[in-house]
Amino acid sequence: MTTKFAPISEKLPVLMHGADYNPDQWLHDPKVLEEDIRLMKLAGCNVMAIGIFSWASLEPTEGNFTFEWMDQVLDRFAANGIYAWLATPSGARPAWMSQKYPEVLRVEKNRVRNLHGMRHNHCNTSPVYREKTAILNGKLAERYGNHPAVIGWHISNEFGGDCHCDYCQEAFRGWLKEKYGTLDALNAAWWTTFWAHTYTDWSQVESPAPHGETMVHGHNLDWRRFVTAQTVDFCRHEIESVRSANPSLPATTNMHMIEGLDYRKFAEILDVISWDAYPTWHEFANDGELAASVAFYHDLYRSLKQKPFLLMESTPSLTNWQPVSKLKQPGMHQLSSLQAIAHGSDSVQYFQWRKSRGSSEKFHGAVVDHAGHEHTRVFKDVAELGETMKNISEVVGTATPAQTAIIFDWDNRWAVKDSQGPRNMGIKYEETVYAHHRALWEQGVATDIIGSEDDMSGYKLIIAPMLYLCREETGRKLEQFVEQGGTLVTTYWSGVVDEHDLCHLGGFPGPLRKTLGIWAEEIEGLYDHDRNGLAMAEGNVLGLQGTFEAGELCELIHAEGAEVLGTYTDSFYAGRPALTLNRFGQGRAYHMATRLKDDFLGAFYKQAVQEAGVARAIDTELPQGVSATVRSDGETDFVFLMNFSGQPQQVKLDERSYADMESNASVGQVVELPVNGIQLLKRKA
Repeated sequence: MTTKFAPISEKLPVLMHGADYNPDQWLHDPKVLEEDIRLMKLAGCNVMAIGIFSWASLEPTEGNFTFEWMDQVLDRFAANGIYAWLATPSGARPAWMSQKYPEVLRVEKNRVRNLHGMRHNHCNTSPVYREKTAILNGKLAERYGNHPAVIGWHISNEFGGDCHCDYCQEAFRGWLKEKYGTLDALNAAWWTTFWAHTYTDWSQVESPAPHGETMVHGHNLDWRRFVTAQTVDFCRHEIESVRSANPSLPATTNMHMIEGLDYRKFAEILDVISWDAYPTWHEFANDGELAASVAFYHDLYRSLKQKPFLLMESTPSLTNWQPVSKLKQPGMHQLSSLQAIAHGSDSVQYFQWRKSRGSSEKFHGAVVDHAGHEHTRVFKDVAELGETMKNISEVVGTATPAQTAIIFDWDNRWAVKDSQGPRNMGIKYEETVYAHHRALWEQGVATDIIGSEDDMSGYKLIIAPMLYLCREETGRKLEQFVEQGGTLVTTYWSGVVDEHDLCHLGGFPGPLRKTLGIWAEEIEGLYDHDRNGLAMAEGNVLGLQGTFEAGELCELIHAEGAEVLGTYTDSFYAGRPALTLNRFGQGRAYHMATRLKDDFLGAFYKQAVQEAGVARAIDTELPQGVSATVRSDGETDFVFLMNFSGQPQQVKLDERSYADMESNASVGQVVELPVNGIQLLKRKA
């Protein structure tokens, strides 16, 4: 069966290749635009993101709009077969607006209003800011919504941060009233009887503040949810303001830092997901662990809408804001860029096209350096990638089929970090999720990153690392998943609190207790120098032998029907269960009661994947640091073999017939991968 999505834009039904373009920085030199067009074509770039921070160039004074320079750029694009993601410029407001309407400026959590400057220094609730963005966006839509070069809307830029002004306080109270209805319900959900913090009037409720309330965890959690809801609402406001002229144009916004916003809520209003990736390549000799974490984020953003996404920003060389700005070594630009495509991206785009001459990003990597010509190593790398992307555009729209999923909820992540115990020196939620994902990545197992509210029925294996915040509904879904034949893997610090960050009563892991067949009585945080171990039981069903090192977190559990596969080796709880299996219905549920290292996770998931009948990209042993990923249209599989190990590697293919994706030439059973090498293959599905 053919599985292929329509191209993101019918105007450009190939892999998109381009960059953030800021011609408004070069209006003093008209020759730059002419030269840029030549260089874009030479580099194989077919799309640019334009206008991202151009408000002052589009509306230099209030009500005075100057679109002529944008007309010229887009007309030149159209005449040369280049396309544009046209941005709304709300990420940075002009100085005249900050001066005349100071209410648009953000108020920090200390209740002090910011001065003009920086990006996203605006209030998403401000009526004036919403009015001004709607006016400018509407004019952009009217003028360019049907322009032949425009393929979609790039809404703002890297949304983030929060505002604590009076408008936002009132909006927060309104959001809470809608959610809870009464103060009694709010007080119960937040457990405000703690420290006598019960609210008796809605006006008493404010956002968390360093000189006010920060210790009511349900309050903190709801504030983060509100900030997401308000930011999504502002993004929706922007989308609506550009829809009128041409409703068929897709809208995206480039996501970046996962700290503050729940991106699953954005997925509900966006047509396509895009994100900005800036890994610190070559921080260590072996890039494998970093590559696995980047793969996790590609999988996350692909999973938000379960279809191809866009890599909207990356660097063709280096950044200028990381602790150390390393150059990409030979081969890494091709490898890292194609990794995004392997995991479901239909684009590779950069920040930035041409280096700025001044200000904070003047040394940030770009396709065109300050030298201003194509005779650079970086430009050559970009052009070579452009040629490869042109040759493999048959992967556009193909799916990334996965039989395995990891649950990653934003509110769980926020709650874990706010839990105040058992290990405040480093609970390491993300690191735990990465480690479980990496054990699958190393086997070439495709993995979706889903939320607890998503459909789970299509998977064979679901992993829920540190599912601390577990709703009753989530517990029922996972119970049903296992009962119907699925394999579930959970860890310590799961099933502890509900959606209000209130502890489940009656014993942890709360809604998961029946499914896992255990009761978690206590959990101990260990110092970094502390060690414990997991001793595997003789003849256990996994076939694992010996002892594995455990540390940092040790949960003291009782088996309530679960089979004990391994026990602790040390401390007063030596001999107690540390790894269990509960056979439930037609499925299985494993629980790891302690934090275990990569050696155990690799061995465990090798058995779990085989037991669950999960397919791997290639049925072969992959060297450490080498990954295999598949995209498929249902008739042809496109296989990406990638070497992040820092050493030359050799991979023996399985018994199927493979061809080179670019040349269609037959490929032998052994593939040689140089340092930072990649092999593009295809086979019958």
